[in-house]
Parts: sequence; C-alpha cells; structure tokens
Amino acid sequence: MIRKEECTSVENLMGGKGTVKLYHIQTKEELGKAGRLYARVVLEPGCSIGWHRHTGETEPYYILKGEGTFIDNDGSRSTVTPGDICTIEDGQCHSMENNSSEPLEFIGLVYNL
Repeated sequence: MIRKEECTSVENLMGGKGTVKLYHIQTKEELGKAGRLYARVVLEPGCSIGWHRHTGETEPYYILKGEGTFIDNDGSRSTVTPGDICTIEDGQCHSMENNSSEPLEFIGLVYNL
C-alpha cells in the first residue's frame, strides 16, 4: 500500500506557542497498541511544543531540517540541528522551541513500553 502523509494542524500543542503541523506517517489507528504518534513535525519560526510528560511511553525526535531548542527533563536547553536525536524516556518531561528564522522539521515517534 502506498498513500500520502496526512497533515493535522494543532494550535498551542501541549501548551506551546503557535501552530504545529503534524504530517502523519502512520495514523494512531495504524499504530494500534504500539503507540500513538509517528509523524514529521514542522514548527514554524516562533512556534513551540509545550512542556509535557510521557508516562508508559517514550519518544525520540530525529531532527531533519532547521535549528531548534530542545528542553530536556532536567530543564537544560540544547540547540539541535539535522542528524540530532532527542530521546524522551518513560516518566520524563520535555519541550521543543523554534527560535530561528527557518522552519524546524523532525520525526516524532511516540511508542508504548
């Protein structure tokens, strides 16, 4: 089966700023019991995903394009660029910001443990 990715726009995702575009690689239904999100995520300049916790699941981000600020569980802030992998483990919190002048794109995969 071949199909196109589906886009969902979400305002203030997890309490963040602006609109986040989620280009679903697989839908929640297709993921079944394995997880709830597998998408290419696009944050336009000035947009963010708010601080939130993962319980019973984990989420790696794989940065594809642009530059962003990853805020880790301990509150540390790190600049991320293409090829970086940000891993959020069970019970941890995190957020992501795009403070640059170009879109930030990454793959997000939320899967159950």
